[in-house]
Amino acid sequence: MFNRFILIVIFVPLAIILIALAVANRELVAFTLDPFNPGNPKLTLTLPLFIFLFLALAIGMIVGSLATWVKQGRYRKLARQRGVEAENLRQAVSRAPAAPQSPAQGSTQRSAQGSALPKPTT
Repeated sequence: MFNRFILIVIFVPLAIILIALAVANRELVAFTLDPFNPGNPKLTLTLPLFIFLFLALAIGMIVGSLATWVKQGRYRKLARQRGVEAENLRQAVSRAPAAPQSPAQGSTQRSAQGSALPKPTT
């Protein structure tokens, strides 16, 4: 339901705007990589303007995604560390011998075991 809402409210108008932008900017534009000799045909690319606009948009999205991924690296590392810690604690609990107990001793020993495990950090 939410995906359909996102599709209709955001992506459909965005697609309409991008199509209109492409139709309005069909003229050929020269893009040169040589600022000192702009007439150099080997370093000049002539394409419709909308292609350059879409390429700039795509490059911006890629650079922004990479910057976000790099910035969130410490959180992924922390999640991996906590996952390993949680798995170690699960294995420690499963390896602990289960001694037969009377019902009165069980509640006392369970509370003592619960306090023996380390508390999760936030």
